[in-house]
Amino acid sequence: MPTAIDFAQLADAIGDAIVISDAAGDITYWNPAATRMFGFTRDEALGKTLDLIIPERLRGRHWDGYHKTMATGQTRYGNDVLRVPAVDKDGRALSIAFTVALLHGRQGEVTGIVAVIREETARFQEERNLRKRITELETQAQVQQS
Repeated sequence: MPTAIDFAQLADAIGDAIVISDAAGDITYWNPAATRMFGFTRDEALGKTLDLIIPERLRGRHWDGYHKTMATGQTRYGNDVLRVPAVDKDGRALSIAFTVALLHGRQGEVTGIVAVIREETARFQEERNLRKRITELETQAQVQQS
């Protein structure tokens, strides 16, 4: 017989950040990995809006998409990984990748979103450096062919 899964234990043990927000965008769940990633304790994050981790310049676009998702019950990021900038408690820029799942109430209405987030700042910087190096090598090759 399968063993029942303790989802709270699973969410607290997993290495990726799990952040749940309600329909208004207020944080209702914040696991220990989110604390490690963003620097805010659970108490500091709960009840705050997602602006806590969204760079100021991206907030308008974020909230437009968030409210549209709440109204339509549809998101294109359930299966596709979204890569975006974020900020931590100290204001340090991060690169994050995440997927989301919509949470529904008894009547099928969207009640919130759960995001599973991975911090990819080092990988993003490495890819940027590789692209820059490829461009440099292509330029050198073109100069040598001339």
